Formats: sequence, structure tokens, C-alpha cells
Amino acid sequence: MRFVIVTGMSGAGKSTALRTMEDSGYFCVDNLPVLLIEKFAEISRDQNFNYDRVAIGIDIRNGKKLDDLSLVLANLKNDNFKYEILFLDASDAVLVKRFKETRREHPLARGGRVEDGIKEERGRIGFLREIADYIVDTSGLLTRELKKEVNKLLSAEKEYSNMIVSIVSFGYKNGIPRDADLVFDVRFLPNPYYVDELKKHTGNDKPVQDYVMQSGEAEEFMTRLYGMLEYLIPRFVENEGKHQLVVAIGCTGGRHRSVTIANGLFEKLQSLPYSVRVVHRDIGMDTIIKGE
Repeated sequence: MRFVIVTGMSGAGKSTALRTMEDSGYFCVDNLPVLLIEKFAEISRDQNFNYDRVAIGIDIRNGKKLDDLSLVLANLKNDNFKYEILFLDASDAVLVKRFKETRREHPLARGGRVEDGIKEERGRIGFLREIADYIVDTSGLLTRELKKEVNKLLSAEKEYSNMIVSIVSFGYKNGIPRDADLVFDVRFLPNPYYVDELKKHTGNDKPVQDYVMQSGEAEEFMTRLYGMLEYLIPRFVENEGKHQLVVAIGCTGGRHRSVTIANGLFEKLQSLPYSVRVVHRDIGMDTIIKGE
């Protein structure tokens, strides 16, 4: 039997994760009181229990009883009961934005500041993040992307990786992405902007891609960059504890060269055991996202 404890920060996507798991055949219980976890675990492994996959939601709504969770989890381990912990997280800024957009109150900030509630919550559930088997940072994820990550976690056919790699194309004239971890400048490549028949196209179009890649320098750059990322990513995970890496690829306007290289790099990274997405920030009025 697979028993998953879904927890994390309020507003980080726990409800979405539980709904996704329920759609996948899990028996789900949200906001289960801490004092009932051991009893529920006992019931779930009874031979008359009709589910071999169970998920329970545990979070700050348990109030002061959450302090007893460490003892409960220790008792389950002593009883040889196997469980996994999925921790949903997001940056403080994103959580504040989500609460303001939904006009919901943070559970620990009734009538007060959301920021204060988030700070207190981090302090109280930090121990769960430290012992979690899986951590998903939802700061830059759309709902459908979060569902995709949860489904990967549930899949027994493929090893799940905590790391989400975002390839972001951008234009220097609009500024470097603020959340970028690594930034690469591709303005050394041939610029389709100065070719009349290519100017209005983008790096999503084959004629532009062919023009950018024609010199051979672009392919060599992508090969070298892929090798660097293949080396760096596992070390970011191991040494920095990172679960999300943003690789920014920039050209002048963010429509031709950077888009071409970002798309090519996205394809190359599919061979690595990470979740990869590509975002073209400055390609037009609307953000275009691939890899969903």
C-alpha cells in the first residue's frame, strides 16, 4: 500500500494536489486531525480496506496539535508503517499574491497581515519540509503544471525528480528576468531582425530557426550549454537543496535568437530526469508556454 501525507504552506496548492491524487484513484482525506492519523493508518492497512493508495492532507489548520505530529510519525515508523511526505511550497511573495487575489485570510493571520501568518507558518511546519520525500515549489507553476508534477510523482514507471528546470527566453531591452539563476547572452548569433522576410517571424518559426542555426555556432553553444547544465543541475540539488532552476536565454528583443536557443535547449534537456518547461517571456503580448 502507498500512504502519502500531503502537506506544506497554505496557498501552495495542497488542495489541487489532493484532487489530482483522488482523480488517480487515491482515497483522500483532507485536514485529518493529527490525533486520528495512527488510527486511520491502522484502518487503511486492514485487509478489508478497499484501497491500496491513500493520501491525507495535514497542515497548519490542525492548530497546536500539529506539534504532536513528530511523535505520531515516529510511532508509525516504529510500527513499520511506510509513508511518504509530499511538501508543497512557494515563495512568500507568491503566497501573498495568491491570498490577495482570492481574498482569503491566512489561517494564522485572522484580521492581521498575511505576511505575518506566512512567517509563523514557515516556522511551525519547517520540520516537515526537512523530512519530506518530495518537495514541489509551485511558485512558477500553473495549475495544470502542478497536476502534471503530481502525476509524475504518482507514476511507478518513472523515477520522480524534485527539480523543475525552467528555460526562459527574454529580451535585454526589457530587462533580465528577476528570478533567473543562470543567464546566457546569445546576441553573438546572427540576428534575423535585420532580414526583411524574417523580421516579423519568431524563433518558433522554422525559417528563423534555420537562419539562427546556419553558422554552426548556435549548435555548438547549445551542446556546450547542455553539457554544463547536465553537470550543474544535480549539484544544485545536492549542495544547494534547490528544487527549481531558472535558466534565462537573452537576445536583444527576445523574439528570434533567444527563442530559437531556448526551444532547442528544451528539446535537449528532455533526456535528463527532470521536469522541464520553456517560457518565452517577450515573444509577444501574451506569454507562450510549451512543454505542458
